[in-house]
Amino acid sequence: MNGSPQLSWSVGLIAAMVAGYLISWIPGFDPNVYGLVPRTFGGLVGIATMPFLHAGLGHLLANLSSLVVLLGFLLVFHSNKAFEVVLEVILLGGILLWLFGRSALHVGASGLVYGLAGYLIAVGFAQKRFLELIASVIVAFLYGTSLVWGLLPIRPGISWDGHLAGLIAGIAIGIWGETRAPRAANPPDQFPRLSLD
Repeated sequence: MNGSPQLSWSVGLIAAMVAGYLISWIPGFDPNVYGLVPRTFGGLVGIATMPFLHAGLGHLLANLSSLVVLLGFLLVFHSNKAFEVVLEVILLGGILLWLFGRSALHVGASGLVYGLAGYLIAVGFAQKRFLELIASVIVAFLYGTSLVWGLLPIRPGISWDGHLAGLIAGIAIGIWGETRAPRAANPPDQFPRLSLD
């Protein structure tokens, strides 16, 4: 892990989400107007702002608890590209939701949570590294049931399409990153591979 710069931006990301929630307390100011509304010009800003806006304290805490665990795994196994992965998941997941999502106001970091889970699972299996594979299984186990139920349109007020867009983005970024990354025999910042043959 590359240390403090990676940890600093991760803490900054979480602090920005908390700040996004706290500004909702300002009388007469509704930050949710900056949420993502698919296929509207005004909703484009939500591609970047959606992860920092939450419908309430419970919504924020649910997303942060998952995000802290997933960011931890990301920093341990992919610290050199963690910032890039988070940015790509936010942007690609937001674009997919803007293009294909339901016509509704979408706020919250759950698309990022699903995207990071998808990324870690895809890369863990693609790289066949023992520790990453274990982490991927832990991610799938911890979030498996909620990952599946969160992708189904069964609960009103839940952005299942935002979850799906994030998951697709994370998996795509993981697979794309694997195909474009040059292969080193055993880079010093990575763990040994597991032979599954």
